[in-house]
Amino acid sequence: MRLLRSLAWLATAAAVACVLSSAGSLVRPTSAAAAGSPATKADFTGDVIYQIITDRFYDGNTSNDNPAASPNLYSADHSNWTLYWGGDWAGITQKISYLANMGVTAIWISPAVENVNVPVVINGVNQAGYHGYWGMDFYAPEPHFGSWADFDNLVSTAHANGIKVILDWAPNHSNPADPNDPSYAKNGSIYNNGSFVASYSNDPNGCFHKNGSISDYNDLYQVWYKSIVNLADFAGEASCANTYLRNAVDTWLSHGVDGIRMDAVKLMPTGWVKAYDDHIFNQKSVFVFGEWFDSNGATLWPEEIKFANTAGQSVQNIDLNTAIRDVFMNNGNMSELDSAVSRDSSSFTYQNQLVNSVDTQDIPRFLSVNNNQTLLNEAYVFDLTARGIPCIYYGDEQYLHNDTNGGADPYNRPMMSSFSQTTTLYQIIQKLSALRRTNPALRYGSSTQRWINNDVYVYERQFYGDVVLVAINKSTTTGYNLSGLYTAMPAGTYSDQLNGLMGGSSITVTSGTGGNNPVDAFTLGPGRAAVWSYVEGAPAAPQVGNVDPVMGRTGDVVAVTGRGFGSTTGTVTVGGAAATVNYWSDTEVDFTVPSGAPAGTQQVVVTKAGGGSSNSISYNVLSGSQVPLTFTVDNAPPTNFGDNVYLTGNDAELSNWSTSAPSAIGRFLAPNYPTWFDVASVPASSTVQYKYIIIRSDGSVIWEGGSNHQITTPASGSTGSVTDGW
Repeated sequence: MRLLRSLAWLATAAAVACVLSSAGSLVRPTSAAAAGSPATKADFTGDVIYQIITDRFYDGNTSNDNPAASPNLYSADHSNWTLYWGGDWAGITQKISYLANMGVTAIWISPAVENVNVPVVINGVNQAGYHGYWGMDFYAPEPHFGSWADFDNLVSTAHANGIKVILDWAPNHSNPADPNDPSYAKNGSIYNNGSFVASYSNDPNGCFHKNGSISDYNDLYQVWYKSIVNLADFAGEASCANTYLRNAVDTWLSHGVDGIRMDAVKLMPTGWVKAYDDHIFNQKSVFVFGEWFDSNGATLWPEEIKFANTAGQSVQNIDLNTAIRDVFMNNGNMSELDSAVSRDSSSFTYQNQLVNSVDTQDIPRFLSVNNNQTLLNEAYVFDLTARGIPCIYYGDEQYLHNDTNGGADPYNRPMMSSFSQTTTLYQIIQKLSALRRTNPALRYGSSTQRWINNDVYVYERQFYGDVVLVAINKSTTTGYNLSGLYTAMPAGTYSDQLNGLMGGSSITVTSGTGGNNPVDAFTLGPGRAAVWSYVEGAPAAPQVGNVDPVMGRTGDVVAVTGRGFGSTTGTVTVGGAAATVNYWSDTEVDFTVPSGAPAGTQQVVVTKAGGGSSNSISYNVLSGSQVPLTFTVDNAPPTNFGDNVYLTGNDAELSNWSTSAPSAIGRFLAPNYPTWFDVASVPASSTVQYKYIIIRSDGSVIWEGGSNHQITTPASGSTGSVTDGW
C-alpha cells in the first residue's frame, strides 16, 4: 500500500507521551504448553498463503454494508471502485471450506483496524478505505468488515480448519491529510477505542512527521521521513506514535492472529522496525514479513537485504516476483528467473522465509497483461515449488481479472465472482500444497538449475535426501526434447505430482554418481509442466530446516522445524545454553530462549533423546528489551559520493565494533550535511559505548578519534535521542 511523512523531530525518552490506555493484558508465551499442542505457529515454510482483499471477497453479512458508524461509503451497485462493496469477515468465514479444500493453510486479510469514516474526496471522487490502509482507530475493528465477535469467529473457524490468520498491519501511516486544510476528511486523525489522540493539524505530542511529500523514492531520508500520497506519516521514533502503535498491535495479537504482514517497511527506519518486531515477538510468537517494494538493481536494494537480514522479519520477494512476471507474462528468458533464484539465495539469510507471489494488490493482474491461463498456471507451478513461501492472490485460481485501465489499481481488486473447485489452477494449488506438507525439500531445500534454455526451466529442490524436480516449458508453440538431464533422485520411475494437469508424465531415472543420476530423455511439450518427488526414509540424526522467529530475547518462544527429531523429548541448545522445551514432535520443536544464551548470532542445535545432534541454524539473541534510539553526529569529516557514516559499538545490537556495512548501524542520513543521524534498536536501560565511522566507497574505514561515547539507553517501552560532536 502507499503512505505519508513529516518529521515531528526526535522525541526523547523524557518527552511527554500521549495519554494512551493499555491494550489490555496480553499473556506472553511461557514455557508451559498444552500437552500435545505446539506453543507457536510461527513457522510458515510449509504453508500456502492466500491473500484476500476483505471487501472484495464475499458479502456474508449485508447488515454491515452501510454501518451507522461509517455511513455513505458503500457502493451497492459496485460502480464506484473506491468505495466499499460489502465483503466482510463473515464472508471469509463462510468460505473457509473452499479455501481449506484448495490447500490454503494461511489467509492474509486486509488491515482490520477501523478506517477513516467519512468520504475522502480525491480528484472530485468520494473514496473510502475499503482496502484497509487508511487507519483511523488502530484499537477498533472496521465496522464494514464486522465486529470483534465476527473477527474472533473468523479466527476460530480458520484455526478449526487448519488455517492460520495473517493480519495486514500498517504502522507507517494513518489516513489522508492536507497540511493546508485541517477540515480535510479526518486529516490523519487517530483514536484509541474512540478517544481522540492526535491529528495532522492537532498534534501536540509529535505523533506525525511533517516534512512534505516524497519526490525521490531512491532517497532514504525522504522515504523514511516524508509522506506518500498524502497519508499522515507516523513519527515512530517519538514516544507518542511508538506507544500508540505498540499497544495497538497488542490488541490484535490478543485476538489470536498467527502472523503479521507489515505494510511499507521500506518507509520506516530499520532500527525502529527492529525494536517494534522485538516487542511483537515478546508478546506472541508469530511470523512477520514486510513489504519492501524494490528489486535487484534498485538504489535501495542493498538496504532491503540488510533489513531482511537484521530487522527480525522476512519480506515479500519483489525481486523474484519481477522475474516471474517478466518471464511468464512478458516472454522473458528463463535465465532471468534462474538468476533471480541464485541471487536471492546468496543475498538473504533466511531464503525459505521469503514470501513469493505472482499477483498482488499493488500491480495489474497477470491476466490483464497477458490473458493466457496456461502461462498463469505455469507461473503458479513455479510459485508453489520455488524457494520461499508461496502466496496466492485471491481469485487467481478462478482466473479473475478486470482489464479497465490495464487492470491497474483499483481494477486489480474486483469482487470475487466464482468459487468453483474444478478449475485447473485450483487443482494445481491443491496438489502442490499437499506436496509442500509431505516433502521437506519444498519447505527447506536448496534450489539447483538442472536444464535450461529460453523457454524451459528444470530445477531441483533438495533437503538432505528429499528431492523435488520441476520442469516448465513456457513456449506456446514449441516442445523440447530434454536429454542430458540429471537429478539427485535415486534410480526409479516417478509419476507427475500434478497428475497430468499440465500435460506432464512419468520419468525414469537410472543410477549415476555423485548425486547426478541420468533421467531418460523425454519431450516436454508447449505449455506443459510437471513435478516429481522423492522422500527418503527416516534419518538417523535430526535435520533442521528452519527457525522462526529468527530474533528474540530471553523468554521468547521459538519454533525450529525439520525432520527426524523423534517422538521423545530431547534437548535444544542456543549458543550452547540449554533451552526449555515447550513442545516436541518428529518435525517441530518449540523452545524458550534461555537466559544463558549469549547475545548476538548464535546456533540452535536439536539433539534427539538417546543421542544424535542436528545441523545448526542461526538465531539472533537480543541483549534485552529493545528501544529505538536516534543517534546524531555533528561536524563529521567531509565525505565524497559513495562515502557513508555508520555507528559501531560494544554490544551485539551495535554490531560488536564491526566495520562492515551490512553489520554496522547505518548508513546514516544527512539532510542537513554535515550533520548525520539514524535510528538504532538498542537494549533498554543499558550502558553502551560506541563510535562513529565513515566507510569510504573503496571500503576503507575512518574511525572517529578520542574516547568512546557512552550513554545509558532509555527504559523499556520508551524512545530517545542523543547528539554527539565528531
